[in-house]
Amino acid sequence: VLCVAMLLSVMVMGTGAAFTDEDDFSPQYAEAAEVLAGMKVMQGYDDGSFLPQRNITRAQVATMIYRAATGDVNDTKTDIYKDYDKFDDVQSTDWFAGYVGYCANGELIKGFTPTTFGPNKNVTGYQVLAMILRAVGYDENNEYTGDQWTLRVAATAREQGLLDNLNPDTNLAEPATRELVAQLIFEAIQ
Repeated sequence: VLCVAMLLSVMVMGTGAAFTDEDDFSPQYAEAAEVLAGMKVMQGYDDGSFLPQRNITRAQVATMIYRAATGDVNDTKTDIYKDYDKFDDVQSTDWFAGYVGYCANGELIKGFTPTTFGPNKNVTGYQVLAMILRAVGYDENNEYTGDQWTLRVAATAREQGLLDNLNPDTNLAEPATRELVAQLIFEAIQ
């Protein structure tokens, strides 16, 4: 995380990398997506689009958490973690196995059950926040599990300023969009 924060501090904002669908961004989220794409923590699509309003999966967020936490934005070390068999629904041959394995091994992510992660399920804003907060050192006492975990996640996120620049209409209980996830990760690494 420190490595990524240092990269961000020396990075020139506004890299000039515009997406073909830049008009689809909510105004407050465009910079976050541009910066994370420039850092290679998050990527656009081959056609030059970002698809900011598209929902994002739990495996995709694990990928971004991996890249932000390790600084391995070229994914050169993911094979080390692909055989970490914590979840029955993550096979070592899945494209996301190394990212999920790293995050699970470091307890940055939790499954729906001890053996199921739901890698292809849409991730909610609360789930993204829990993953991010774990990556920066919170939840050592498993306070983000059990009843009312979303309230505890929201309280910590608010205390840390992660929610300050969100669209006021954002419902964190709904599936998160790519632009929302970009904003949350951007806030965390600042």
